[in-house]
Parts: sequence; C-alpha cells; structure tokens
Amino acid sequence: MPKAQETVIEINLAALEHNFNFFKSKLHKKTKFLAVVKASGYGSEASIVAKYLEQLNVDYFAVAYTKEGIVLRNAGIKTPILVLHPQTVNFEALIDHCLEPNLYNARLLNKFLKITQKKRLRDYPIHIKFNTGLNRLGFSENEVDFIIERLSKTNNLKVKSIFSHLAASEDMNESDFTLRQIQKFKGIANKFKKQIGYEIMLHQLNTSGILNYPEAQFDMVRCGIGLYGFGNDTDYTKQLMNVTTLKSVISQIHSIKPNESVGYNRAFKSSEATKTATIPIGHADGIYRAFGNGVGYVSIMGKKAPVVGNVCMDMIMVNITYIDCREGDEVIIFDNQETVVKLANNINTIPYEILTALSHRIKRIVK
Repeated sequence: MPKAQETVIEINLAALEHNFNFFKSKLHKKTKFLAVVKASGYGSEASIVAKYLEQLNVDYFAVAYTKEGIVLRNAGIKTPILVLHPQTVNFEALIDHCLEPNLYNARLLNKFLKITQKKRLRDYPIHIKFNTGLNRLGFSENEVDFIIERLSKTNNLKVKSIFSHLAASEDMNESDFTLRQIQKFKGIANKFKKQIGYEIMLHQLNTSGILNYPEAQFDMVRCGIGLYGFGNDTDYTKQLMNVTTLKSVISQIHSIKPNESVGYNRAFKSSEATKTATIPIGHADGIYRAFGNGVGYVSIMGKKAPVVGNVCMDMIMVNITYIDCREGDEVIIFDNQETVVKLANNINTIPYEILTALSHRIKRIVK
C-alpha cells in the first residue's frame, strides 16, 4: 500500500478471509456461519466486509438495526440478514428490504404480525430470541406456549430460528453459568421444536462461544469480533489477523520552547525544548479525550510518539522530540491487535470500543 496522505482506515480483506476460515475450521460440517457486521463492520465498513464474505459463501449476516440492513441491501447484498434489535417504527422499511427481524417480546411479535397481516404476507421469516441469563433482550422460557399459540393461528409468519446469547463465554471462571445457559436453551429449544411443527435453526454461540464451547454449536454460530481479528483471548488472537489499520499524516511540526504550552487548557507545559507533530485526527474521529496527556500514543518511523496535552475534536499533538520525521510523513495509530489491546487497556476499555468508535468521516480503503 502507498503511504497515507490523509487519515484513512485500511481494510485487509486477506486478513478477513483468514479469520473467517479460522472460525469455519472450528465448526462441524453442517454448522452454518452467521457473520455479524453491525456497527459498520466493527468500525471497518459493513458493505465492503459483507460483499467479500458473501463471495466466501457465508450463510447469514446480522446487524443491530434496520438502517444497517438497508445499507447492505442497497450495496447489493442478497444473503439473508437478521436484524437483532428492530424497532417497531422501522417494520415497514424492514419488510420492504427483505430483512428478517428478531422478535424478542410479545409487543414486537404482535405488532409485526399485525403489519404482515395488513400486507397479506405469507411465511415472512422471523427469528425468536430467548433470554437465558444475559437479561438484555428475549422472551422468557415460560412464554413458549404463548408464542406457539400466536403463531399457530396465522400463516403470515414463519420462524427461521430461535436463539439466545451468552453472557460470559470468554470468561472460563464463569463456565458453570455459561453451561447453565446452554442447558436452559436446550430445554427451551426442545419444547419449541416439538410444538412448532416444522424445522427451525438453533443458535447461541458468539465468537468466544465458538472457541470455548464447541459442543453447543447447534445449527448455526454467530461470529462478530473474531472476524476482525480478536479472539477475546491472547492465544486465540495470535492466530487471527488484524483487519483494520488506522493511519494518518503529520500536518505540521512545532518547536516548543521551555515553559510554553500545547493545546487547549494549556494541558501540556514544556519543561525543556520539545518538538511536536500535529495530526489530523481527534475525538470526533474516535480518538477519545482519555488518550490525552501521554495516555495514548502513535507510531512514527517505527517509534512511539505519546499524545501531548488534550485531544482536540479534529487533531492530536504528539511528542516527536527524538524522532527524525518530516511534515507529510505517515503516522500509524494502530496496525495490529496488540496495539489496539494496549490502547484499550490504557483507558480501561475493550477493543470493541476502540474499533467501533471510529468515525464515518474517516476514509475507508481496501488493502
């Protein structure tokens, strides 16, 4: 790749394919693969990622909201798309774009059924979520009879899958809790399948679940953060490849005299002669203010350059006193999983947040 001349996110499709194949290798032959591409493909670019994965014959996509699914349809994606958190106000648009809703309580089930009846739709695909311990979204196990009763009286809807979500699949100290979730889901699934009268898919595993609980693959798994290079475990992450690289350039270099300050609120005051570089990326782009005052850093000419003073909305300043560089030189904010993890740890967060915070105004390019 040519060196960056502006702030860009490079998307490495070869790395994406490597990660996809890594997780596919963990699955039984008949287990389907659902790729989670919500939040702009975890900060990359959902349509780019989805188009490539579609070529690799992924079985399903999942997004959080209807709007994200529409973006994929408008990009030409034909693969089924599960909308994990649909809002009733978007049901019409969801149907218009052939998206498949997760119906997780009676309110949504009744409202979606009413719309499909009005439109005289038949066997519209839906997914039913059950709460097995995450306590976020989902029907309770004692609502199976209610769901079956509602569905038995209509031909407007057809269940494609029932599913649940693990709360702590990455934490082996919580394995007893996770195993109870899996057993609870098995019980729900057995009851549901006996009553529904036709074949449905079951799925519960996320990225960490695929790695830690292979016995619970059921009919399909859902892989999100793993596709982008993070296994929620150091050993697994080492076997994956980084998909997104964040780069920028040096806009200007300043020579700061002793006792001069840099940036808003004069947060940095020099005790000695210092050189700083200004870089066109800031908290509006996802570089948190928490990275200011030396907490965060970038790489220039292969050397660490810590952030000086406060992070601005559109810029950061970094210390380059001991780095031989020029205006226009390339700056690496991160280009590997290790750096993302370190940056996340520095501000007490997780790689998910670092990646998904990246602004849409940053140019995306395919590597």
